[in-house]
Amino acid sequence: GEGAQRKHFGSGDIWTVLPVWLFVFFAIFAFATCGGYSGQLRVSVDCMEKASSNLSIGIDFFYPFRLHQVSFEAPVCEGMRRERVFLIGDYSSSAEFFVTIAVFAFLYSLMATTVYIFFQNKYRENSRGPLIDFVVTVVFSFMWLVSSSAWAKALSDVKLATDPDEVQLLISACKVQTNKCGSVHGPRWSGLNTSVVFGFLNFVLWAGNIWFVFKETSWHKGASRLAFQTGVNSLFEGICALSV
Repeated sequence: GEGAQRKHFGSGDIWTVLPVWLFVFFAIFAFATCGGYSGQLRVSVDCMEKASSNLSIGIDFFYPFRLHQVSFEAPVCEGMRRERVFLIGDYSSSAEFFVTIAVFAFLYSLMATTVYIFFQNKYRENSRGPLIDFVVTVVFSFMWLVSSSAWAKALSDVKLATDPDEVQLLISACKVQTNKCGSVHGPRWSGLNTSVVFGFLNFVLWAGNIWFVFKETSWHKGASRLAFQTGVNSLFEGICALSV
Protein backbone atom coordinates (compact mmCIF):
# COMPACT_ATOMS: atom_id res chain seq x y z
CA GLY A 1 0.00 0.00 0.00
CA GLU A 2 1.04 3.55 0.85
CA GLY A 3 4.02 2.35 2.88
CA ALA A 4 5.67 0.42 0.07
CA GLN A 5 5.42 3.44 -2.18
CA ARG A 6 6.97 5.92 0.25
CA LYS A 7 9.94 3.80 1.12
CA HIS A 8 13.34 5.34 1.69
CA PHE A 9 16.95 4.19 1.91
CA GLY A 10 17.63 3.40 5.52
CA SER A 11 16.00 6.33 7.35
CA GLY A 12 15.01 5.95 10.99
CA ASP A 13 11.43 6.47 9.83
CA ILE A 14 12.00 4.33 6.80
CA TRP A 15 8.66 4.93 5.11
CA THR A 16 8.34 8.70 5.18
CA VAL A 17 11.41 10.56 3.90
CA LEU A 18 12.51 9.93 0.30
CA PRO A 19 10.55 7.66 -2.04
CA VAL A 20 13.02 4.99 -3.04
CA TRP A 21 11.73 4.85 -6.62
CA LEU A 22 13.20 8.33 -7.21
CA PHE A 23 16.66 6.74 -7.09
CA VAL A 24 15.62 4.12 -9.64
CA PHE A 25 13.96 6.54 -12.07
CA PHE A 26 16.64 9.24 -11.85
CA ALA A 27 19.31 6.65 -12.68
CA ILE A 28 17.25 5.35 -15.63
CA PHE A 29 16.78 8.88 -17.02
CA ALA A 30 20.51 9.58 -16.71
CA PHE A 31 21.74 6.52 -18.64
CA ALA A 32 18.86 6.42 -21.13
CA THR A 33 19.23 10.05 -22.25
CA CYS A 34 23.00 9.68 -22.69
CA GLY A 35 23.39 6.04 -23.79
CA GLY A 36 20.48 6.19 -26.23
CA TYR A 37 21.58 9.34 -28.03
CA SER A 38 22.14 9.70 -31.78
CA GLY A 39 22.51 13.01 -33.57
CA GLN A 40 22.97 14.40 -37.05
CA LEU A 41 24.35 17.56 -38.58
CA ARG A 42 24.28 18.65 -42.22
CA VAL A 43 26.67 20.88 -44.15
CA SER A 44 26.68 22.06 -47.75
CA VAL A 45 29.57 22.41 -50.20
CA ASP A 46 28.70 24.67 -53.13
CA CYS A 47 31.52 24.32 -55.68
CA MET A 48 32.29 26.88 -58.36
CA GLU A 49 31.74 23.97 -60.78
CA LYS A 50 28.09 23.39 -59.83
CA ALA A 51 28.12 19.76 -61.02
CA SER A 52 30.57 18.87 -58.23
CA SER A 53 28.49 20.45 -55.42
CA ASN A 54 26.73 18.61 -52.61
CA LEU A 55 24.32 20.89 -50.78
CA SER A 56 23.25 18.41 -48.10
CA ILE A 57 25.97 16.22 -46.55
CA GLY A 58 24.54 14.30 -43.57
CA ILE A 59 26.90 13.35 -40.72
CA ASP A 60 25.55 10.95 -38.08
CA PHE A 61 27.15 10.34 -34.69
CA PHE A 62 26.02 8.63 -31.49
CA TYR A 63 26.99 7.36 -28.03
CA PRO A 64 29.78 6.73 -26.97
CA PHE A 65 31.02 9.70 -29.08
CA ARG A 66 34.16 8.28 -30.67
CA LEU A 67 34.01 11.11 -33.17
CA HIS A 68 37.41 10.30 -34.69
CA GLN A 69 35.75 7.16 -36.12
CA VAL A 70 32.87 9.14 -37.68
CA SER A 71 33.46 9.94 -41.35
CA PHE A 72 31.63 11.38 -44.33
CA GLU A 73 32.28 12.01 -48.00
CA ALA A 74 32.65 15.56 -49.30
CA PRO A 75 33.29 16.86 -52.84
CA VAL A 76 36.81 18.13 -53.54
CA CYS A 77 35.38 20.49 -56.21
CA GLU A 78 37.78 19.13 -58.83
CA GLY A 79 35.74 17.16 -61.33
CA MET A 80 33.74 14.47 -59.54
CA ARG A 81 36.46 13.61 -57.00
CA ARG A 82 35.46 13.12 -53.38
CA GLU A 83 37.38 12.89 -50.12
CA ARG A 84 36.63 11.06 -46.88
CA VAL A 85 36.67 13.40 -43.92
CA PHE A 86 36.84 12.34 -40.24
CA LEU A 87 35.55 14.30 -37.27
CA ILE A 88 37.95 15.05 -34.42
CA GLY A 89 37.99 13.78 -30.82
CA ASP A 90 37.18 10.76 -28.66
CA TYR A 91 34.85 11.48 -25.73
CA SER A 92 33.91 7.86 -25.03
CA SER A 93 35.70 7.57 -21.66
CA SER A 94 33.62 10.32 -19.99
CA ALA A 95 30.37 9.18 -21.63
CA GLU A 96 30.90 5.50 -20.74
CA PHE A 97 31.98 6.36 -17.19
CA PHE A 98 28.78 8.39 -16.71
CA VAL A 99 26.54 5.64 -18.11
CA THR A 100 28.34 2.94 -16.06
CA ILE A 101 27.80 4.85 -12.80
CA ALA A 102 24.13 5.35 -13.74
CA VAL A 103 23.63 1.63 -14.49
CA PHE A 104 25.30 0.51 -11.23
CA ALA A 105 23.30 3.11 -9.25
CA PHE A 106 20.14 1.75 -10.88
CA LEU A 107 21.04 -1.86 -10.01
CA TYR A 108 21.97 -0.99 -6.42
CA SER A 109 18.73 1.00 -6.00
CA LEU A 110 16.69 -1.98 -7.22
CA MET A 111 18.53 -4.33 -4.87
CA ALA A 112 18.15 -1.92 -1.94
CA THR A 113 14.43 -1.52 -2.65
CA THR A 114 14.01 -5.30 -2.48
CA VAL A 115 15.95 -5.53 0.78
CA TYR A 116 14.02 -2.70 2.45
CA ILE A 117 10.63 -4.00 1.38
CA PHE A 118 11.06 -7.73 2.01
CA PHE A 119 13.89 -7.96 4.57
CA GLN A 120 13.39 -4.81 6.63
CA ASN A 121 13.58 -6.58 10.01
CA LYS A 122 16.84 -8.34 9.15
CA TYR A 123 18.21 -5.03 7.82
CA ARG A 124 17.35 -3.36 11.14
CA GLU A 125 18.71 -6.20 13.32
CA ASN A 126 22.03 -6.53 11.53
CA SER A 127 24.38 -3.56 12.09
CA ARG A 128 26.43 -4.48 9.01
CA GLY A 129 23.55 -3.72 6.57
CA PRO A 130 23.19 -0.03 7.46
CA LEU A 131 26.99 0.42 7.50
CA ILE A 132 27.32 -1.03 3.99
CA ASP A 133 24.40 1.14 2.88
CA PHE A 134 26.09 4.24 4.33
CA VAL A 135 29.46 3.55 2.67
CA VAL A 136 27.83 2.77 -0.70
CA THR A 137 25.72 5.94 -0.51
CA VAL A 138 28.81 8.09 0.16
CA VAL A 139 30.71 6.41 -2.71
CA PHE A 140 27.83 6.83 -5.18
CA SER A 141 27.39 10.49 -4.19
CA PHE A 142 31.05 11.13 -4.96
CA MET A 143 30.97 9.11 -8.21
CA TRP A 144 27.84 10.95 -9.43
CA LEU A 145 29.58 14.28 -8.86
CA VAL A 146 32.79 13.20 -10.62
CA SER A 147 31.09 11.45 -13.57
CA SER A 148 28.54 14.24 -14.11
CA SER A 149 31.26 16.91 -14.07
CA ALA A 150 33.40 14.90 -16.51
CA TRP A 151 30.43 14.28 -18.80
CA ALA A 152 29.36 17.96 -18.71
CA LYS A 153 32.87 18.95 -19.87
CA ALA A 154 32.94 16.22 -22.55
CA LEU A 155 29.50 17.29 -23.81
CA SER A 156 30.66 20.87 -24.33
CA ASP A 157 33.62 19.48 -26.34
CA VAL A 158 31.28 17.23 -28.38
CA LYS A 159 29.09 20.24 -29.18
CA LEU A 160 32.11 22.16 -30.44
CA ALA A 161 33.46 19.21 -32.47
CA THR A 162 30.08 18.69 -34.19
CA ASP A 163 29.31 22.37 -34.78
CA PRO A 164 28.67 22.61 -38.56
CA ASP A 165 30.82 25.77 -38.74
CA GLU A 166 33.74 23.86 -37.21
CA VAL A 167 33.18 20.76 -39.37
CA GLN A 168 33.39 22.87 -42.54
CA LEU A 169 37.00 23.73 -41.60
CA LEU A 170 37.90 20.04 -42.03
CA ILE A 171 36.75 19.97 -45.68
CA SER A 172 39.46 20.74 -48.24
CA ALA A 173 37.07 22.44 -50.71
CA CYS A 174 35.94 24.88 -48.01
CA LYS A 175 39.48 26.27 -47.74
CA VAL A 176 39.24 27.52 -51.34
CA GLN A 177 37.58 30.95 -51.50
CA THR A 178 35.79 30.33 -54.79
CA ASN A 179 33.73 27.54 -53.16
CA LYS A 180 30.98 28.30 -50.65
CA CYS A 181 30.34 26.10 -47.63
CA GLY A 182 27.45 26.44 -45.24
CA SER A 183 25.53 24.90 -42.35
CA VAL A 184 22.21 23.22 -43.17
CA HIS A 185 21.42 22.29 -39.55
CA GLY A 186 23.19 21.32 -36.35
CA PRO A 187 22.46 18.43 -33.96
CA ARG A 188 19.68 18.57 -31.35
CA TRP A 189 21.10 18.67 -27.84
CA SER A 190 18.02 18.53 -25.57
CA GLY A 191 18.50 14.82 -24.73
CA LEU A 192 22.16 15.17 -23.75
CA ASN A 193 21.55 18.41 -21.84
CA THR A 194 18.90 16.48 -19.91
CA SER A 195 21.39 13.71 -19.11
CA VAL A 196 23.77 16.23 -17.49
CA VAL A 197 20.92 17.73 -15.44
CA PHE A 198 19.89 14.26 -14.24
CA GLY A 199 23.52 13.47 -13.41
CA PHE A 200 23.71 16.40 -10.99
CA LEU A 201 20.18 15.71 -9.68
CA ASN A 202 21.35 12.17 -8.86
CA PHE A 203 24.31 13.64 -6.97
CA VAL A 204 21.95 15.88 -4.94
CA LEU A 205 19.60 12.93 -4.29
CA TRP A 206 22.36 10.58 -3.09
CA ALA A 207 24.29 13.23 -1.13
CA GLY A 208 21.06 14.39 0.53
CA ASN A 209 20.40 10.82 1.60
CA ILE A 210 23.75 10.38 3.40
CA TRP A 211 22.43 11.81 6.68
CA PHE A 212 19.33 9.58 6.69
CA VAL A 213 21.41 6.46 6.05
CA PHE A 214 23.98 7.52 8.68
CA LYS A 215 21.19 7.73 11.29
CA GLU A 216 20.62 3.98 10.81
CA THR A 217 24.25 3.02 11.48
CA SER A 218 25.70 1.77 14.77
CA TRP A 219 28.11 4.75 14.68
CA HIS A 220 25.24 7.23 14.99
CA LYS A 221 23.29 5.11 17.46
CA GLY A 222 26.41 4.59 19.58
CA ALA A 223 27.18 8.32 19.54
CA SER A 224 23.54 9.12 20.45
CA ARG A 225 23.62 6.69 23.38
CA LEU A 226 26.95 8.12 24.58
CA ALA A 227 25.64 11.69 24.36
CA PHE A 228 22.47 10.69 26.25
CA GLN A 229 24.43 8.89 28.99
CA THR A 230 26.81 11.86 29.38
CA GLY A 231 23.83 14.22 29.64
CA VAL A 232 22.14 12.06 32.32
CA ASN A 233 25.38 11.82 34.33
CA SER A 234 25.88 15.59 34.17
CA LEU A 235 22.30 16.14 35.32
CA PHE A 236 22.72 13.81 38.32
CA GLU A 237 26.05 15.42 39.23
CA GLY A 238 24.38 18.85 39.11
CA ILE A 239 21.49 17.70 41.34
CA CYS A 240 23.93 16.12 43.80
CA ALA A 241 26.03 19.30 43.93
CA LEU A 242 22.92 21.43 44.63
CA SER A 243 21.67 19.13 47.38
CA VAL A 244 24.98 19.10 49.28
